[in-house]
Amino acid sequence: MINNPTREEMGKILKASKRIAVVGLSDNPDRTSYMVSKAMQDNGYEIIPVNPTIKEALGEKAVASLKDIEGHIDIVNIFRRSEALPELAKEFAEIDADVFWAQLGVENEEAFQFLKNKGYTVIMDRCIKVEHALTK
Repeated sequence: MINNPTREEMGKILKASKRIAVVGLSDNPDRTSYMVSKAMQDNGYEIIPVNPTIKEALGEKAVASLKDIEGHIDIVNIFRRSEALPELAKEFAEIDADVFWAQLGVENEEAFQFLKNKGYTVIMDRCIKVEHALTK
């Protein structure tokens, strides 16, 4: 069963975080991933686009995968279909990151249990922008 941290805990995570890698970030301003990431960028977060099909988004150079990011990542925010989560969870476990955050409508029990068993903070089926707005 997927049970997320409380809203208060999510607020603490967001307050302590600075760098967000966004998997599936589109360079199209009409896409939800772009709008949500822009809102987070406007609130002072560093956004790292993770998408092999674009060169950049929000003025930031895109990388093809999580493994291409240098340095620590506070949150990996995922805009991909739920079926992609187990593979992303494995990649996440191989990098220096704290929180695996799957956007609203995106969840996968296998990925959740895999990461929880390794001691990671996992949030699924929650919009980072909404949680940020609610915990300001």
